This record gives sequence, structure tokens and C-alpha cells, in this order.
Amino acid sequence: MTAMATSRAEPDLSFLLDRTSHVLRTRMAAALAQIGLTARMHCVLVHALEEERTQIQLAEIGDMDKTTMVVTVDELEKAGLAERRPSSRDRRARIVAVTEKGAQIAQESQKIVDGVHREVLASLAGPDGEALLRGLKQLVQGELAAPVESARPARRARQ
Repeated sequence: MTAMATSRAEPDLSFLLDRTSHVLRTRMAAALAQIGLTARMHCVLVHALEEERTQIQLAEIGDMDKTTMVVTVDELEKAGLAERRPSSRDRRARIVAVTEKGAQIAQESQKIVDGVHREVLASLAGPDGEALLRGLKQLVQGELAAPVESARPARRARQ
């Protein structure tokens, strides 16, 4: 018995976004591994350099759960790239402070990340790269700005 397949009138946007996101993450992971970083470590270093931020704030920016954030900061501390310190604004809070070595690595990792992004966008013909970025920015600022609550939430992609 053969199952009847449904015909699609529209492209599978979910598949296209999931697939490109997954492959981009694998490229990024391979590129950052060359300097001993993960994408999460890069994210924490770059955002901790911008201003004084707590682990909780950095976890929100990087879309990490609390446990993942603790492990990531532990790895950064072990590598001598960051350390936990009391906040200058709130003595009860602790921030993630980037060391001098961490700042140098963050600068290098940002060049790597920018390079991977440039390579990917350059693979699109003509102005398609700029159009893709414009469209994605519109989606994340508009229709797809926030997740929708559901009785059966979508499973997040494994990192």
C-alpha cells in the first residue's frame, strides 16, 4: 500500500531556516575550534566586553540556560579568558570580566565569525546577500520577534 503524499504549494520555510542554521553553526564551530573556542564562549566574551554584564544577562543574550552558562564561564575561566568578579554597580551581583588575553581572543574570534558570515553571503548571487539579511532582520524584528506559547512547545534544536 502506498501512502499518498500531499503536494506543497509553498516552500518549506521551516526546513530551509533549520537546515541553513544548522550548517552555519557547524561551520562556525569548526572555524572557532581552530583557536580553542566554542560559539558560546565567543558570544560571552564579545558581549561581556561591551559593558559590565552578569552571567544571567549574558545567558539571555546568548539564549543559554543557566547550567550551560555556568559551564561556559567555567571553561573561559579555566582558559584564562574571563573571570567572575563583583559588580561595580551592585555588590550583590557578580559579573563576567574578560581578561586581557580574553579580549585578544575575542578580537580574533570576531574576525573569524565575520569571515564565515562573509563567505556564506558571498555565495549568493548579486544583491541576494543583502536582500537575505534585510528580510531576516525584518522577520526577527516583526513576525518572528518572540516565540509563541503553546501547550506543546516546539523542541529547541540540540546545540
